Amino acid sequence: MGAALRGIRRLAEQTPPSRERFADLLRGLSILAVVLGHWLVTVVGYDEHGELVGRSALPDLPWAHPLTWLFQVVPVFCFVGGYANAVSLTRHRERGGDTAGWLLNRGGRLVRPTTALIVVMAGGAFAAHLLGADPARVRLVVWFTSIPLWFLVVYLVLVVLTPLTYALHRRFGLWVPVVLVCLVASGDVARLLGAQSLSLGSHLFGWLAVYQMGFAWRDGLLPARPRVAAPLLLGGVGALLLLTLVGPYPVSMLNVPGERLHNMSPPSLALLAVAAAQIGIVLLLRDRAARWLRRTGPWTAVVAVNTVILTIFLWHVTAAVLAVFALHLAGILPAYAAGSAGWFAWRVPLLMLCCLALAPLVAVFGPIEVRAARRAVQQLPGRATRPGLALAAHPATRLALALAGFAGVVVALLGNSLSPSTAPTVFGLPTPALVMYLAGAAVLRLLRSASPRDQVRQASGPRRGPP
Repeated sequence: MGAALRGIRRLAEQTPPSRERFADLLRGLSILAVVLGHWLVTVVGYDEHGELVGRSALPDLPWAHPLTWLFQVVPVFCFVGGYANAVSLTRHRERGGDTAGWLLNRGGRLVRPTTALIVVMAGGAFAAHLLGADPARVRLVVWFTSIPLWFLVVYLVLVVLTPLTYALHRRFGLWVPVVLVCLVASGDVARLLGAQSLSLGSHLFGWLAVYQMGFAWRDGLLPARPRVAAPLLLGGVGALLLLTLVGPYPVSMLNVPGERLHNMSPPSLALLAVAAAQIGIVLLLRDRAARWLRRTGPWTAVVAVNTVILTIFLWHVTAAVLAVFALHLAGILPAYAAGSAGWFAWRVPLLMLCCLALAPLVAVFGPIEVRAARRAVQQLPGRATRPGLALAAHPATRLALALAGFAGVVVALLGNSLSPSTAPTVFGLPTPALVMYLAGAAVLRLLRSASPRDQVRQASGPRRGPP
């Protein structure tokens, strides 16, 4: 523990002056808000057969739907992701790196910790299968613990598209998100007319619009000035009120069963209005937050959280499942009705138990994320020289293989999310999806492999210009 704390303090002290510390704060806060939201809004109880069941409390708490305008912070994460990936891609190219190298380095930081979760879930499900557990129940548990993976699908796609979308941003600027918002609006009209399939593109267009705004922040098109922030905030709030109170959109920014439209899946115009308002708030707070983050204490805390933030996100549902199951086995799990006084009172001890269950998971699996980040930072542009990877030394081939690896990972994660939550499987995940994921992750890992000699040569040699 002492060594870890010293390492975090060292990282905080070595932060270059040019780093946008506010972006790191926003990343950490947005993920922690998602984690707390999942824990707080859950209703756990028993069905008529005495089996454990869990669901969202939002259908029972209509008064809380406006609160989702504040706690639906995935747009903030996408906005910050666009900023961070624009910075990373630009610096990588300045060092002479190619597109494939950036994708492998950036993607590796996401795929390695995710692979740990996938392997543990599959191994646990297989062990439960050998012990004679009900396959449908095992699949349901795995389905719950894999809930965080749905957004990873979206974010991986955004990362893979970054070289292309950033090029479009450099060419057309803010016209790109404007066009994407128009595409989302077209998808919403199609949904209202009953043509759901015509709105599928909004799953990408909506998040991509917010992501492109992160590019604009990085390149100075969205300065932290009231003349820019105030119109975004006021315009976003005004549009949101108009769309939800007068228009056909639900108030909740999280999906609620029974609504004619969902604002989250896919992202709607109402959600983009929330995103605009949140970006306005971010820009208004930026300068004050930046001054606060120059202090050692706050910045060290931000560094500590961001060091394992993906681990927290990936394992927080697993922690909740473990905490609830432990109470169930002990026979002391309370089952209050959503919105009752007992249910509200139970939120505080539930949060504490979930934190206690999450802590050892972060301690065990957090180092995987730390090593992945360290490898991505230390990796210099170079050729894949490990035996058997000579073919991947060609830039075009390496890029094609990297895209194939990412495609395997994304399709596999998407297949798991779309598969029925109680469909019996040996490994808890659909077997084809599991095989495809492991194959894609293996390809990406092999492509990231480069000989130390090659890295040293690149580090000591002259810097190359952008390709």
